[in-house]
Formats: sequence, C-alpha cells, structure tokens
Amino acid sequence: MPTEPNTDPAPAGVRHGRRDSAETIFRWLATAAGATIVAAIALIALFLLIRAVPSLRADEVNFFTSADFITNDANHLRFGIRDLFMVTVLSAVFALVIAVPIGVGVALFLTQYAPKQLAKPFTMLVDLLAAVPSIVFGLWGFLVLAPKIAPVQEFLNKNLGWFFLFSDGNVSITGGGTIFTAGIVLAVMILPIITSVSREVFALTPRAHVEAAQALGATKWEVVRMTVLPYGRSGVIAGSMLGLGRALGETIAVLVVLRTAPIPGEWSLFDGGYTFASKIASAASEFSQPLPTGAYIAAGFVLFALTFIVNALARLASGGRVNG
Repeated sequence: MPTEPNTDPAPAGVRHGRRDSAETIFRWLATAAGATIVAAIALIALFLLIRAVPSLRADEVNFFTSADFITNDANHLRFGIRDLFMVTVLSAVFALVIAVPIGVGVALFLTQYAPKQLAKPFTMLVDLLAAVPSIVFGLWGFLVLAPKIAPVQEFLNKNLGWFFLFSDGNVSITGGGTIFTAGIVLAVMILPIITSVSREVFALTPRAHVEAAQALGATKWEVVRMTVLPYGRSGVIAGSMLGLGRALGETIAVLVVLRTAPIPGEWSLFDGGYTFASKIASAASEFSQPLPTGAYIAAGFVLFALTFIVNALARLASGGRVNG
C-alpha cells in the first residue's frame, strides 16, 4: 500500500531537537519549582532563628527546662518551653491515640465492608469534617463537649488517679477546660486526614493477594488481617504522622478549650495550659518590642522544627510503601 507523504517540512533531526529542548525547559521549570519550596522553608527557618537569637541571649532562665514565660519586662526576660512542650505533645499524642483506631476502622469499613451505595456518601461526609473551621470545633469543645465529658474525667480521676496521666491537675475537672477535652477535639479534627490516607492505601491492596487469601478459605476478617492491614501499614503510619503534625500546630480550637497554666512538673490530662501555637496566638496583639516578640518567635521556631520532623517522618513512611 502507498504510504502517505510526510507533510512536516522539518527534518527528523530538527523535530528531535525541538522535543529535547522542550524536555530540557520543562525539567528546569520543575526543578525551579521544587527549589522554590525548599528555599522558602529554609528562609522561614532562617528568619525565625535570626529573630529569636537576641531574645535567647537575653533570657535569664534555661529555655528548654524553665516553666516560666514572662515577657512583660524587656530588660528581664524569663521564658522557657517546658510546659508549652508538655501541653503540645500530650494533647497531640492523646488525640492520635483516639483518632488512629477510629480512622483505621472507618477506612476498613468504607473499603472492605460497606456497599458502594453507602461508601460514597459516607466518604464525602467524613471528608467534609476537614472543611469545618477550627473556631467551630473550639466552640463545640468548650460549650458542648466540656460539660458533657466532665463526669468521665471525674470517673477516671477517682478510679485511675494513681496513674500520672489521670492524676489531679491544675484545672477543675468539672470545668472541662483540660488537655483531655482538647485531645478529643483534636482527634475529631485530624480524623479526616487519617481516614482519607488509610482509605486510599487500603483500596490499593492487590486484588491477587485478596483472592489468594479467599482461596485458602480465609474469612473476611482474616483477609483484612493477612492482606489489607500489612499492605497498608506504612500508609496508616504516614496518615497518623500527618494527623499528628496537624494536631501539634492547631491554634484556635486549643486556645478556646484550654485555660489556665499547668502545674510545673505535672503530666496530667486534667491540666490546662498553652500549646506553642495557642501561646503565640494569645499574645499576638502585644508584639510591639523586639526582645519580647523574639521570645515567642523562639517558641515558634521549636514548633516549626517539631512539625517539620513529624512531616518528614510521614514522608519517609509513605515513601517506604511506594518503594516497597
């Protein structure tokens, strides 16, 4: 059969040259976009460090071990992050302990048990939780959840008070403004993240693995336990770390729920206090002098480093699944 004539006036070598040039341009543009993000993160860290160093030099107490955070007098700064670190980590980890089992359970239900007619609207409903503003969660936790959860806190304090996490705190349990309440609010807020990542990973479980387990006579739960959960383990870890990063940096909801200062040296869920983010937000209107402002910037730098490490661990966990 006769072949159609080549209507492209450019020789083949010229066409290949154009294609290579376009590939080179695109590669450089993609590299520049990635480098921009890295540079932005590095510049943010450098800015925080530069602004924090003068205040750290003027600090009259140990920045890492002191529970004081007094910045009223620029000539006598006394600030430390011990209590801020305690409240931040305790509330975030407590939220993670609550949210991970629920999120994984919801993800398994949506991918393995729920019929398609129910799974789709239920998935949309869970994802909509991520669109609720933080202030709404904070008001719900303060006005609705805190009074309702007070009897549970009293029960735990009465029966498990020998355990340091449930010992008497600095905040009246009946008031509800405790790390315990804040942790539950944070758990609801990070639930969509954990559920979404876990659901996507569970849905990618190789069909051949599932069919092989079924061929051996495995029940539905045994199929989930032997194939779905092992395959999605790293994805669950990645989703959990992303949720932890969100909980560590949450500001408004925690600021609304938590009140008063924790007892120095106490690690009780019935304490109050400030997280890094809520402490900075509570004093934002007072940032008028460089040295006191630098004290809060120093705390922000620690939060920045903490969330960066958590998200880096999440990426490593996710990368392990992909590469594996």
